[in-house]
Amino acid sequence: MSLETYAMMGAGIASLVVGLLFVRARFRTASGADRVLVFGPVFEAVALAVFAAEHFTAAQDLMGIVPPWLPSPLFWTYFVGAAWLAAAISFIIWRLVHWSAPLVALMFLTIVVTIDLPSLPSHMGERLLWTLTVRELAFGGGAMVLAGSVWPRQSFASSALISVGRVIVGGTLIFYGIQHFLFPLFAPGIPLEKLTPPWVLFPLPLAYIIGLIQVLTGIGLFILPTIRISAATAGITVLLLTVFLYVPILVLEFNTDLAVEGLNYVFDTLLFAATALLAGFGADHPRRT
Repeated sequence: MSLETYAMMGAGIASLVVGLLFVRARFRTASGADRVLVFGPVFEAVALAVFAAEHFTAAQDLMGIVPPWLPSPLFWTYFVGAAWLAAAISFIIWRLVHWSAPLVALMFLTIVVTIDLPSLPSHMGERLLWTLTVRELAFGGGAMVLAGSVWPRQSFASSALISVGRVIVGGTLIFYGIQHFLFPLFAPGIPLEKLTPPWVLFPLPLAYIIGLIQVLTGIGLFILPTIRISAATAGITVLLLTVFLYVPILVLEFNTDLAVEGLNYVFDTLLFAATALLAGFGADHPRRT
């Protein structure tokens, strides 16, 4: 295994263990669907810590993604890694979240604006690029909801962040759900370019079931009484896919050149599970009158 693989795995395991320890108090005081939603920031932190480790250990490879008009691409690669690490620590220890959450949202939205959107005009017909763009937008949307939920109550900014962020996540779930019906052979969750492995039983029914859940939970995020249960259901569904589909794929690819790709699939999917859970935050947030 490479240093990159060891670093990503170590960061993921360490942040998950510490995150589960720190979340216990909030879990004990939560009730109902909130007992599921409370794990959203933990899973977000795990994924961000893993991506931070990747930025530090594979900076030479990742700096090619930096927009060419930005000087010192290596600096920006390390900067993003440091930002992910700082946000992960903040989410785990649950301190300064009112700063880290909006900054995470800003970072993802910046990625969409500077990297994803400029590529769209010349690739309008490519499903994969749209899927990736919407994914990064959804990651930003989940962080927006979290930011709004921890900002002062009854403020226009907090309500706007929650509403806009939740619309983004709900729309993404519906978009991905429809894709599962149109392209059922691709691995479910975030329908990218990896095909469902042949060892998966009943891959087509699985894709349709996941698609239906995502469409219904996406719609549920637009209906006030069903926001929490929809976010919890969507998050749990994607979490189960992470554990029972993408982790086994990683295990099978672990001693191959696809190990890092397998790790990215695991933690990208985990980050989407966290995003769905975060969309349920602030459902009781009073609107500004």
